[in-house]
Amino acid sequence: MQTRRFFLHTVAAALAAGSLGMVSSAVAQSFPSRPVTLVVPYPTAGAADIFGRSIALAMEATLKQTVIVENKPGAAGNVGLTQVARSKPDGYTIGLGTIGTQAINQFLYTQMQFDPGTDLVPIALVSTTPNVISVAANSPWKNLGDVIKAAKASGDKKLSYGTPGIGSSPHLTGAYFEAMAGIELLHVPFKGVSASMPALIGGQIDLLFDNLPGSIAQIKDGSRIRGIAVTSAERTPLAPNLPTFAEGGVAGFDVTAWFAIYAPKGTPQPVMDKLIEAARVGLKSEKVAEAYMKLAAVPGNLFGSDLAAFEAKERAKWGKLIKDRGITAQ
Repeated sequence: MQTRRFFLHTVAAALAAGSLGMVSSAVAQSFPSRPVTLVVPYPTAGAADIFGRSIALAMEATLKQTVIVENKPGAAGNVGLTQVARSKPDGYTIGLGTIGTQAINQFLYTQMQFDPGTDLVPIALVSTTPNVISVAANSPWKNLGDVIKAAKASGDKKLSYGTPGIGSSPHLTGAYFEAMAGIELLHVPFKGVSASMPALIGGQIDLLFDNLPGSIAQIKDGSRIRGIAVTSAERTPLAPNLPTFAEGGVAGFDVTAWFAIYAPKGTPQPVMDKLIEAARVGLKSEKVAEAYMKLAAVPGNLFGSDLAAFEAKERAKWGKLIKDRGITAQ
């Protein structure tokens, strides 16, 4: 009797599994049957918003559906990515992550509501871009050497630098600059570059660290701010007159910000495959290439597990810096 009961349970379980598999397959085949939402966990106008809207538009041709961008800023990107992590894993809600949300925040915030390494599944690296340090147009500092000299001579009144927020790539770039140059600065976080840029222009802060796409228009205009140096190992074609940090006297300095898209854990692999393919095709399009060139950005070329491996290395690098510098979110 027990053997027969066990047999019936086994058959029932197998039928249920097969049924679920067929449902999952059917859902995947019809995906997407309605618009997809891409959550950008930062305010409008910044680099994250620019790249989020760019990849959303680029994926539409392959998905044959609209990809709607929803800005959900807060807590250095944690608010928006928490929403994505808790969303139904069906591919209809995806999110834009950054070096901050995926490789930095977990070392700064003790009350994280999601684990970037396990609660979000990598789709594609969207772009990489240098960061940049700028000063107001009327600043006496013309180059990175001037900034370092002023910082060392400032005494107790440290030079202040603004960023789009605690845990952002520009914030950690500033901390890395302090460590590499042997100086101490005062970090002043803002809610996005739309707030930090006016503070630099108005003289409330001395320096501004930002992703280059968020500042390039003002740097090119030159009437209100002046770019000092880019953080990448080589100069960018978009602003060839801007030297690198290494050229400015900080040997070995090389930092690039990156942006990538993710789906909630548990999203069916066939759906993930469609999202990955849409991103892969979109990132190779001429429109994206042209748009990114204007933004001093390089289209991403890491997808799925390759992106996950890249993230692991980034967490190790920035986690060590945060620990060594004693950086906190407070």
